[in-house]
Amino acid sequence: MNPYAIRAIYTFEMARAFRTLTQSIASPVLSTSLYFVVFGAAIGARMGEIEGVSYGAFIIPGLIMLALLNESISNASFGIYMPKWSGTIYELLSAPVSFVEVVIGYVGAAATKSVILGVLILATARLFVDYQIAHPLWMICFLALTAVTFSLFGFIIGIWADGFEKLQIIPLMIVTPLTFLGGSFYSISMLPPIWQKITLFNPVVYLISGFRWSFYGIADVSVAVSLGMTLLFMLSCLAAVWWIFRTGYRLKN
Repeated sequence: MNPYAIRAIYTFEMARAFRTLTQSIASPVLSTSLYFVVFGAAIGARMGEIEGVSYGAFIIPGLIMLALLNESISNASFGIYMPKWSGTIYELLSAPVSFVEVVIGYVGAAATKSVILGVLILATARLFVDYQIAHPLWMICFLALTAVTFSLFGFIIGIWADGFEKLQIIPLMIVTPLTFLGGSFYSISMLPPIWQKITLFNPVVYLISGFRWSFYGIADVSVAVSLGMTLLFMLSCLAAVWWIFRTGYRLKN
């Protein structure tokens, strides 16, 4: 393990984020704050409680997860795509650095930025809604695990993409709709029975359910299942990354 290589990649990626604070941090926080104003304060004031939790507080985990998934994918995919686009990826591949160190550097930086964003959104939510965190350690665990998992997924997208437009296809057309349909703004127990079963095929349901449980102790699915599904997806992403570096897919040609 080469800690100097990891630190160099990690530091470079974090420095890029701090150079673009408006785009990386301020914009997502502002966008999520508008959700709190519209859904939490305006609409939430006219709605009843969901499983004993006010509507404004109920949607906080879903909104944090929405921002976390999108930003994790965006940070990681853009971070690895830029060396491909500029041609500096060949210097990285020819350097005495293993793929493990490359992944730790890029994914670690992307996950760190996403966790910082999640914490800022959580702090901002306090300005609009009163909420409690029943299991703070589990909340941090789900936050970090989700950030790492989807940063890995974004890393794969960044290698797969051969144009800037492809960096946004999967986040905009797949991840965001799945997040909205995964219980961000409602409990799946409110759906008709047939749709409750269909919704369970949406992997984002397990992420939001587990994260919401860490706040209020309520969940649409078992917490163990939520954790297991997240770990399974992370292991799948790790296997895909290993295959990419082993075969040189979209890296050496």
